Order: sequence, then structure tokens, then C-alpha cells
Amino acid sequence: MDAREQAAWAGGVVRALREEIGRAIVGHGDVVHDVLVCLFCGGHALLEGVPGLGKTTLIKTLGQVLDLAASRIQFTPDLMPADIIGTNVLVPEETQSAGAGAETRRHVRFQRGPVFAHIVLADEINRATPKTQSALLEAMQEQTVTVAGTSYPLDQPFIVLATQNPIEMEGTYPLPEAQLDRFFFKLTLGYPSGTEIAAIIERTTGEPPEPLRKVIDADGIRRLKSLVREVPLAAHVRDYAIRLALATRPGTETATELVGKYVRYGASPRGPQALVLAAKANALFDGRLNAGFDDVRAAARQALRHRVLFNFEGEAEGITPEQVVDDVLEKVPAAEG
Repeated sequence: MDAREQAAWAGGVVRALREEIGRAIVGHGDVVHDVLVCLFCGGHALLEGVPGLGKTTLIKTLGQVLDLAASRIQFTPDLMPADIIGTNVLVPEETQSAGAGAETRRHVRFQRGPVFAHIVLADEINRATPKTQSALLEAMQEQTVTVAGTSYPLDQPFIVLATQNPIEMEGTYPLPEAQLDRFFFKLTLGYPSGTEIAAIIERTTGEPPEPLRKVIDADGIRRLKSLVREVPLAAHVRDYAIRLALATRPGTETATELVGKYVRYGASPRGPQALVLAAKANALFDGRLNAGFDDVRAAARQALRHRVLFNFEGEAEGITPEQVVDDVLEKVPAAEG
């Protein structure tokens, strides 16, 4: 299969996935697309929205159409790290000794936690303490879990899809910057329209829908992930992604006036990495053989919004990350000079 045929195959798979997910999820087409980008780029996604918008349903649906093992972790203030990654337990084992009856011995066995799944739903992640939130850091970054000096590899593919409620902040623990930076995309879900609400009611109060079909398995996902990284991206497009990320940092040559006035910290190197990989995925999903400026711009909000931290003036003025990213997109030209 040549490059053009591979791109056509990948585009067909993504269209089939979106169509099948659309049987269970009304609207949120852009969010579905971006979650698939995260999956096939090997990243993780943070979904933010008020309750009842279908965040959990979306993630469960993803596990069904991808034929992958999915687990759900409901984050609460009393959740402990061992509840996520697992722990060593003593297991009794009967042995037969010579000239005597059976005797019971105990040995240590690692009992895996819910993080050992292909798709992990971290529901309301900001309700757990920072110590528990950090239990996901190694899993998200290294794809391993270490307990008592022993490392256990996670099943592949592996993706963490975390949700948080932006309104009810009492009793929550904001995610630390180090963990936010480990999310490939931050996605926001808005309210559905009246027409979409009507469709939701029709689907949820009528006859149960037919089961979703499996569109692709783990082997197919690994193949598509490999294809994403093979998509060509010209040096000037790569440099554009870098300049966009640098423009979010105050004190740099490309920083905009808005950034210099209101931003304390901008995107880390993970920002342009996410822009480049997402641009390649956008091109491949569209059946194209190379990524361009528009593919980078299409991923800018999702890849940079959670990597912008405001100073006191920015917080006092109520400046949003989306305003900063949009300002950067407007002020930074695609071509230098």
C-alpha cells in the first residue's frame, strides 16, 4: 500500500469512527475529532464542561467503537494513589509438604489498579488531592507504573481522558501546572442547541439504540498512530508552530502586547510538539499527504489554552486563554519576514 492509499485508508477509518460515535453522541463533532487526534497522536485530553453535556458518555462510546478495554475512576477527595495504580497484596497459597497435610503460605502479588486499561476515564479529576492527581503523572508520561521499585508497563494504546467541572470549584483542587502540561489537548464542551437537545431526548427516552459496532482494533490504532508520524511537514510549517508557541511567552521577540501585559508563563516545548503532531493528524484525517499552516492553526486553541498562565493583572481583568491564543494567531504571520 503506497502513501496515497494509506492516507485514504486512514481518512476512511476516521470518518467511520466519527459516524459510529455520532450514533451515540449528539453534536460535539469538533470535540470528537480532537479526541481522535489525541488518541492517534499518543496524547491525553482534558475535557472541561458543566455536568450533563455527555463527557462521560463520549468516553464510554469511544471504548466501544475502538474495541479497547476502558475503565472509569471517579475522583473524590478521599481517593488514594493506590486506588488508581494498584498495590502489593499478600495472597495465601496452600502447599503440600512431605509427610504432613497442606500448609498455607503467603506471597506478595501486585494487584493492578484501574489505570491498567487502554482508555482511562478520570472523572472530575480536580476533586482529588494533588497527591492522588500526581499518581497519574508517570502513567501519562512514561506509560508505566512503578510500585515498590518495580515498573509495570501499561497496555498499548493508552490514553487518559480526564473531565473537570469549571463552575463548581468549592472543594476542588486545581490541577498543578506540571500535570496540565502533560495533556496533549484541553477541550471545552458547550451547551447543545435546541435541535440537538430534541435529538438527545429522542434517543434517550425512546427505544434503546442498537449496539455500536467495532470500527478498529488495537493493531489498527497502532498502525494509524505510526502513519500520523510519517506525514511530511515542511520546515517553514514547523517553524510557524514554534513561533506560535514562543509568542505565548512574555519577553520573547514574537510575544504580542497582550501576552506581555497579562501572561506570566507561556507554552513549554510540549506546546509546539502538540501543534506539529496535531497538524499531521489533521492532514491524515483529511486524506492529505502533507500538513500545512491551516492544520497548525486548527489545533492552536486546543494545544495552547491550558499552557498559558496569567499574572495578577490578567486574572483581575478576566482575560481568557482563548483570547491570548486568538491574539497570537492574528499577530504572528505564517511566513517570517
